[in-house]
Amino acid sequence: MARLQVRAHWRDSARPARFFVIDARSALPCLLFLMHIRWWTLWFFLGVTLFFAILERFGYTMAVFGRILRSVLAGPRKLCRPWWREDKLT
Repeated sequence: MARLQVRAHWRDSARPARFFVIDARSALPCLLFLMHIRWWTLWFFLGVTLFFAILERFGYTMAVFGRILRSVLAGPRKLCRPWWREDKLT
């Protein structure tokens, strides 16, 4: 009996899922476009796909991008006390 040829390895489980060259996370906008074919859904799908392609080009994941966005929105000043308990004279 011939031995089954396994072409995948356990290390491949960490790779991002893809549908040919498109990131699998853009599958929901693709499904939205296929179910409701309009110009705005096409542009939405292409925009989301382009966004994920740019993230991958710079080597970021969605979790890392979320942390970067959160730190940009929070600003450079980090308070150890709430603003309503700060001493107003210092």
